Amino acid sequence: MKQLPNILRGLAFPVLIGVSWEILSIYIGNSFILPGWELIIPILFHPMEPLFGGASLLENGIISLQRVLIGFLLAVAIAVPIGLLNGWSRRFDEYFNPLIQVLRPVPPIAWMPLAIAWFKIGFGSLIFIIFIGSFFPVLISTIEGVHNVRIRWLEVAQTLGATTGEKFVTVVIPGALPFIWTGFRLAFGVAWMCLVAAEMLPGTSAGLGYLIMYAYNLGQIQVIVAGMIVIGVIGIASDYLFKLGQIRFFDWQGKE
Repeated sequence: MKQLPNILRGLAFPVLIGVSWEILSIYIGNSFILPGWELIIPILFHPMEPLFGGASLLENGIISLQRVLIGFLLAVAIAVPIGLLNGWSRRFDEYFNPLIQVLRPVPPIAWMPLAIAWFKIGFGSLIFIIFIGSFFPVLISTIEGVHNVRIRWLEVAQTLGATTGEKFVTVVIPGALPFIWTGFRLAFGVAWMCLVAAEMLPGTSAGLGYLIMYAYNLGQIQVIVAGMIVIGVIGIASDYLFKLGQIRFFDWQGKE
């Protein structure tokens, strides 16, 4: 019950936007410019009904989520080990940091022509774009996590006779985990943005991005808005789960 006022405060602005949206839609009187909630809500309340003779809103959402998870987990599996080594080993950093700094500013969508050339149009190129978008947030956060491990912890391990490998496993990795987790949270959001943009490109036949673009070509703006809302809801839910993980596993961060 104590959290109820916070929840209500969090809902105040979305409700205000929703009411303003409905008022403007009535005033404009053109569903192609701004559809009213009477057109959007039925789509959201019947997510399993086929749209345009194809997959439903729910099915497209599941397809997009599967793609995001595959690309995200692949990025995590590669970026975390590289980040740990890059943050721990000065020699490793000297070799790889210049390459990281050159590639990091390149927008993920800029990789699309190469992705299509390498993996053809379809699943492979989509996963590659999600991977690129997720890779660098996880990598940079992992490196920063290693750099921010407290020297005092390493000194204590040294005093207890820990070897370099033992210090890395028992001190550096656990100490860097809060930063790594933050990188996961950032990367998952970027992965969603990359996915939706990539699914809008020609050659895609399913997913929320595809659904939004296909609905635009048919002038079904209410479907576009419904798809955007689903993307936002999935984003909020995933961010909430990452926050819960932060509280559950890393509540000790910042404490002596």
